Amino acid sequence: MKRIPAGQFKAKCLAIMDRVQKTGESVLITKRGKPVAQLLPASELEDVFGYMAGKVKIVGDIVGPITPLEDWETK
Repeated sequence: MKRIPAGQFKAKCLAIMDRVQKTGESVLITKRGKPVAQLLPASELEDVFGYMAGKVKIVGDIVGPITPLEDWETK
């Protein structure tokens, strides 16, 4: 893991992020010699959209009212 002072990270932030993405090597960002943050390559995340597709069965009307309209009282 490479160590980089915060000032250097600030000056070259985008280039450092590109290098982390390309090489997969993490970077430890330090302030006055003490670690303050770690930059890690992002892992591929599964898309949550459609995750439950095909796992739920809809039974009955899901958009209509639960009780018949005749049962509602108006005041």
